[in-house]
Amino acid sequence: MPGSPLRGQQRAGAPRALGRWDAMEYDEKLARFRQAHLNPFNKQLGPRQHEQRASEEAPDFASEEALPELPPGEPEFHCTERVMDLGLSEDHFSRPVGLFLASDIQQLRQAIEECKQVILELPEHSEKQKDAVVRLIHLRLKLQELKDPNEDEPNIRVLLEHRFYKEKSKSVKQTCDKCNTIIWGLIQTWYTCTGCYYRCHSKCLNLISKPCVRSKVSHQAEYELNICPETGLDSQDYRCAECRAPISLRGVPSEARQCDYTGQYYCSHCHWNDLAIIPARVVHNWDFEPRKVSRCSMRYLALMVSRPVLRLREINPLLFNYVEELVEIRKLRQDILLMKPYFITCKEAMEARLLLQLQDRQHFVENDEMYSVQDLLDAHTGRLSCSLTETHTLFAKHIKLDCERCQAKGFVCELCREGDVLFPFDSHTSVCTECSAVFHRDCYYDNSTTCPKCARLTLRKQSLFQEPGPDVDA
Repeated sequence: MPGSPLRGQQRAGAPRALGRWDAMEYDEKLARFRQAHLNPFNKQLGPRQHEQRASEEAPDFASEEALPELPPGEPEFHCTERVMDLGLSEDHFSRPVGLFLASDIQQLRQAIEECKQVILELPEHSEKQKDAVVRLIHLRLKLQELKDPNEDEPNIRVLLEHRFYKEKSKSVKQTCDKCNTIIWGLIQTWYTCTGCYYRCHSKCLNLISKPCVRSKVSHQAEYELNICPETGLDSQDYRCAECRAPISLRGVPSEARQCDYTGQYYCSHCHWNDLAIIPARVVHNWDFEPRKVSRCSMRYLALMVSRPVLRLREINPLLFNYVEELVEIRKLRQDILLMKPYFITCKEAMEARLLLQLQDRQHFVENDEMYSVQDLLDAHTGRLSCSLTETHTLFAKHIKLDCERCQAKGFVCELCREGDVLFPFDSHTSVCTECSAVFHRDCYYDNSTTCPKCARLTLRKQSLFQEPGPDVDA
């Protein structure tokens, strides 16, 4: 009936009953949604575990009945806790498990132990465990980087005349000369010989059998001047010339590689197909094409490249007839040797240190016969001729123009007594081989008589050694 209070109560309670029913239907739909859209990152769960997880995540209807009813004026589905249930309540800003902020070695060690413990506690093959393992690796790398080098390995090791120093560079990728593998400087300790630049792991130090090449350079600095002096594999007993490993030209058990410098055969561990200029080919053929050499020969040639040990006039005197650059360089070197006495006795030249212009080629101010492989290479490319010409011009300018003391040591041609002051390094002069007097070239060769200065010196010597006369005795 319209005026019945029961109908008024039912009419007033109808919205509340309808809202509770809709809430229950919503919870069922949410449970089905979660069951159908499980976490795609958890790949280790089976069907039974999925059902168990879905049952655990299903809403508790009994507890839902105990919830207080909403007031009539409020919307039925305005529930903050239900919205947060959709996954938005996850803490994305909390510190991940095993992430430690360690700044020194002690804290790093403690962080590593805690990370190990976390790995053992996490489920096996889980994503969190994998992340923890990655963090453990990073912590150990950081510990290796900060660790004091004096704790594990010494800074200096001396083996077979090698003087090894521990390298501190972590970013440069090198190759071990002993085991032929990459040196990972970030996590591995490695050493470099300061003499021959031999590089190896710390674990390979005790396996080195080849002495330092610098000792050979210091005691016996000479080249093999025969072009590729091959004697055959049978003379090596079909073994590597350095490590004595079995080798053959067929590549079984190891490939035999020939060194163009020594002519011997090496295995792939001792011969990396490095390229180097062969001194014998340069001296005899003026050939600067790089050839394949062994590691030991490469280090030896690198250390010997700037050593003046080649006497070209004795090894191949005909080379000066075919290489014009060598003739020009020899003349410049002879002129510099003639300028050297001026600088030694000149105070201004000593203060200006003019002779240090040739400090990289010190043998140029000592003789004009010895050459290094680097000298011949620079002569072939033209760099040596240009640099020597500039140095020659600088030296001549000091002697003839800038320094009055050096100008006073010039010569006047005693044959014609004309012209300017002459110096022994001038291109139009000739020098007496006996007394070092300087004349015009034309005057010296046109005059058939002897050198005037030599004649005076001869008369002076005769007068000094002449027996005294009777008047002198009285």
